[in-house]
Amino acid sequence: MFARTSRCDQEKLVQLLDGNLPESVQTEVAAHIETCVTCRQQMESMAASDGWWTETREVLSSFEPQEDGSLNDSQVDSIVANDNPAIPLDFLSPSDNPAMLGQLGEFEILEQIGCGGMGIVLKGYDHELNRYVAVKVLHPFCATSAAARKRFVREAQASAAIVHQHVVAIHAVDPHHHPPYLVMPFVPGESLQQRLNRQGAFDVVDVLRIGQQVAEGLAAAHAQGLVHRDIKPGNILLERNVERVLLTDFGLARAADDASLTRSGVIAGTPQYMSPEQARGDQIDHRTDLFSLGTVLYTLLAGHSPFRAESAMTVLRRVCDDTPRPLREVNPSVPVWLEAIIARLHEKQVDQRYSSASELAAILQGCLAHVQQPTRVPLPDAVVHLSQPTTSKRPIIFYCLATIGVIVIACLAKTALFTPAAITQHIAQRDTDEQSTSIVIPDEKMMADDTSSMPAKDSLAGDSPRLVPDWDDGLTADAERLKSDVEQWEADSEF
Repeated sequence: MFARTSRCDQEKLVQLLDGNLPESVQTEVAAHIETCVTCRQQMESMAASDGWWTETREVLSSFEPQEDGSLNDSQVDSIVANDNPAIPLDFLSPSDNPAMLGQLGEFEILEQIGCGGMGIVLKGYDHELNRYVAVKVLHPFCATSAAARKRFVREAQASAAIVHQHVVAIHAVDPHHHPPYLVMPFVPGESLQQRLNRQGAFDVVDVLRIGQQVAEGLAAAHAQGLVHRDIKPGNILLERNVERVLLTDFGLARAADDASLTRSGVIAGTPQYMSPEQARGDQIDHRTDLFSLGTVLYTLLAGHSPFRAESAMTVLRRVCDDTPRPLREVNPSVPVWLEAIIARLHEKQVDQRYSSASELAAILQGCLAHVQQPTRVPLPDAVVHLSQPTTSKRPIIFYCLATIGVIVIACLAKTALFTPAAITQHIAQRDTDEQSTSIVIPDEKMMADDTSSMPAKDSLAGDSPRLVPDWDDGLTADAERLKSDVEQWEADSEF
C-alpha cells in the first residue's frame, strides 16, 4: 500500500482514463486504486462527469447507423480513411483485471492497435497459451450486414488455407459472436505504410528484400487459387528485429475461378494500388497482384505512389491509361534493371507481365544477392540484358537518318571521281608527283637481287595507264561501322 501523500496523483488518474498511461504504470496505479478509497471516488467522479458523457455522445452519434442498420457513405469513408477512429468497444465483457479494456471470449484485451475498412484490431492476451495475440473484430456497424459477416468469415478461411512464413496465420475464428472476430498471432513491429511515413523512401536492398518476401507470400496464396486484390503498404507487416515481411488482410480475397464474384460490377480495393483490369471491373487473375506489387515497389523507391490524383476516379483513370513517370527520374540511385522490372510489372496488358509470383520472387532473390555481393554473384540471366540504360526511339531514328546520309554522300563522292574531268585531273596530278619525286639509284648488288623478281619487259609493253583513281575508302568503312553500331544499339534497346 502506498503512502497517501506521494502516490495519490490525480493527473495519473486522468491519464489512466484517457488510456495514455504506460502499461508499467497502469498496473501500479490500478493496485493503488484498489486500496485507496479517496482515489477510487475521484476516478468514479471523473468518469461520470458531464465532459465524459458529452464526448461519449459525440462519438456514438457520429457513427449512428441508419434506420435499416446500414451506414451512409460519409460514415463508411470516415471509418476507412481513419486508421484509429474513435469506435466504442462496448461489445467487450468486463475483465477481472482493471488494467485490461475488457474480455472478448477467452482473450483479455489490452488495447486497440489498428483499424481498417472492415475491422478493428485489438491486442489481446491468451492465458491458456501464455502469449499475446491480435484479435480482429468486425466493425459493430458492419456486423448487422449478412454480406459483411460472410466476407469477414471468408477472410479467415482464405488466410487459414495459406500456410507460409510470409503470410499471417489464423489461430481461431468465432463467426457466431456478435460481432464476429478472428485471432491471429501478434506481430511486434509496424506496417510498411507506417515505416514509409516515418522514414520516407527505402534503399534498393530493402526494396528487393521486401519485394522478394511479398512475392513468395503471394505465390503461396496463388497456389491455393486465391487472389489477394488489395496489396498495399498498409497490408504488409514488418516484424521488429527480424525484419520478416508478412502479408495480412485477405478480406478482398476471391477464388480465381469465381466468375460470379469477379464480374459483380463492384470495384473493391485501394485505388492507388489497383491493377487496370481491377479498376475497370474486368475479370482478374493472380497477375493483378503482381501489378499492385509493382506499385508498392515503385512507392517504396520514390516515396510516393506513381498514380496520384485529387479524386479516386482520377486515380482510376491514371491506373488504366497513364504510364508512370520513369522511376530513375524520381530516384537516380535505382538501377536500370530494377526500373525495368517494375515497368514490366506495370504493363497494362496482363500477358506482358511476369507469368507468376514465384518467377518474380526468384528474380528478386538473384538481384538481391548480386547487389549484396556484386563481384561474386552476377545478375540473373533474366535481367542481364536490362543492365544497360534504355534509349528512347527518337535518338535511334535520328542516328539511322544520319548514317543513311553518310552512305549517300560516300556514294556520290565515289561517282564524282569517275567523271572524265576527275580522271584526267587525277592522272595529271599523279604525273606531276612522279616527276617531283627524287630518284634513288640502287647499288649493283641490289639490282642483281631484284632482277629475278621483276616481270619480263615484254609483259609490261602492253600495260596501259590506270584510269581508276586510288581514292581512300575510309568513308565506306565509316558507313559500315555506323550501320553496325545502329543494329547493335537497337538490339540492346529491344526491351
